[in-house]
Amino acid sequence: MSARLLLIDDDARLTGMVGDYLRGAGFDVSTAGTLAQAREALAQSRFELLVLDLMLPDGDGLDFCRWLRGDPRWRHQPVLMLSARGEPMDRILGLELGADDYLAKPFEPRELQARVKALLRRLEPKLDGDEVLRFGRLEIDLAARVARLDGKICDLTSHQFDLLVVLAQSPGRVLSRDQIMDALKGHPLEAFDRSIDVHISRIRAVIEDDPKSPRRVLTVRGAGYVFARKQDADADAA
Repeated sequence: MSARLLLIDDDARLTGMVGDYLRGAGFDVSTAGTLAQAREALAQSRFELLVLDLMLPDGDGLDFCRWLRGDPRWRHQPVLMLSARGEPMDRILGLELGADDYLAKPFEPRELQARVKALLRRLEPKLDGDEVLRFGRLEIDLAARVARLDGKICDLTSHQFDLLVVLAQSPGRVLSRDQIMDALKGHPLEAFDRSIDVHISRIRAVIEDDPKSPRRVLTVRGAGYVFARKQDADADAA
């Protein structure tokens, strides 16, 4: 499946050119000319990456990035920031506010494409040759279908393991219950409908140090669940 990108810039000529270039490279690209349109797009769809201009008609990209990081629904949303100003302080401030990368205008579409691909690779969960997802002390062995915490096998049912994998393969992204159900198609519906919360509780009981204060599988009230990209000692920065 193509990675979904949201290009937020009020320069219609640039978004048209760059959007076409990125689509030609295999990305699914949507565009927004204002921050209001960007918020609407985020509310309707999930994106692997935002390409965000610093200056927009209805606000500042830095403030928008600050808003993203302050909202649990999009706290972990990857962002590549663009700016025509090119001042070192703008770049530093953008990165400090949570942008994952920064590119000064004017730029070559090929460089943007390279940065987008590099950023998406960097944000992917680490997958060893033997198909093991690693998140700090937690390992999820896809081939053996077991999860291990500190090297010890976690007591999960087959359904619970599959649910954990769905979450862990989208780290840092909020998944609604409907999205989780869609990803679990092929399982008996009675295994998950109306009981996802129960399964999450049981998963937490075996993978969390303190299930009442989870640091791996987090609840986003009114939205769903998110699997923390960083865990254990880095949990506060996740």
